[in-house]
Amino acid sequence: MPTIREVASRAGVSPTTVSHVINNTRFVSADARQRVLDAMAELNYRPNVLARSLRRGETRTLGLILPDSANPFFAEIARAIEDSAFRNGYNVILGNSENELTKEQVYVDVLVNKQVDGLIFVATGDHSPSLEQLVRDGLPVVVVDRRLTGLDVDTVLTDNLQGGLTATRYLLDLGHRRIACITGPSNLTPSAERVIGYRQALQERSLPVDESLIRKGDFHPHSGYLTVSQLLHSAPRPTAFFICNDMMAIGALRALAEAGLQVPQDCSLVGYDDIELASYVTPPLTTIRQDKNAMADATVQLLLERIADPGLPARTRILPIRLVERQSTRRIA
Repeated sequence: MPTIREVASRAGVSPTTVSHVINNTRFVSADARQRVLDAMAELNYRPNVLARSLRRGETRTLGLILPDSANPFFAEIARAIEDSAFRNGYNVILGNSENELTKEQVYVDVLVNKQVDGLIFVATGDHSPSLEQLVRDGLPVVVVDRRLTGLDVDTVLTDNLQGGLTATRYLLDLGHRRIACITGPSNLTPSAERVIGYRQALQERSLPVDESLIRKGDFHPHSGYLTVSQLLHSAPRPTAFFICNDMMAIGALRALAEAGLQVPQDCSLVGYDDIELASYVTPPLTTIRQDKNAMADATVQLLLERIADPGLPARTRILPIRLVERQSTRRIA
């Protein structure tokens, strides 16, 4: 590869001048700057960005650990974070923990060894030993979509309790009274808070909470399919379902179809997340929207601020949710 001295010789300037052009660290006349740029192009010279970044104590790279990149919600979050980071001059390295603490720790070690400037973390559960160690070690970290107990760390969430309230109130306003709720894993705060919202909405209308109508899934389509299939055997069967993510709701659509029930004529369905696929299923899914772009922008902003000033107090951003009405719900008498 050509060296900075060869560029300087071709341009008729000193190596120091070439360095100032590359790093924009001192005024260089327009003529000299152009000669340097022309020489770099002719020699196909590329600055060693990594070496320069390491000398400055930065790599302009962020790490991102997700629990399940096959879940479209997390895939869309990852894409939005990558776009936001790129706009701010950073690259992103992605690791998928597959909801395994051991694999989560491996990816943490890999990313730290890559000398990332900061880490964006969607934890496997509400407790993460690897993340606790990172915070103690002083690596800038932001946690997304999880509220980790006992850990003083920057966090970005959406208002999950309000999401559960909004979804359930909406179904109640449509006339439904026997509303089932399919939750996610109990060790994840987003799921738990959505169920709290579901319970509060029923209590607001002085309706009893039937515990038999609350079933736990795992945020994958098959669990939505299984739990709804089971609930359809209850008497009387639910007239509506609030399902705590869109992927389980898509599984529920299949269960209802196999049972010979039409949505929304025989049963209404509200999902959660508003993944892109939600508007393409049949019928298009009414759902609670989490703004992935807003989550990504808030996350990257907090992380870059933390990188610039490690002494900042821990901050939490809770972003609003929105009901998106489509064709999977209808009013009943």
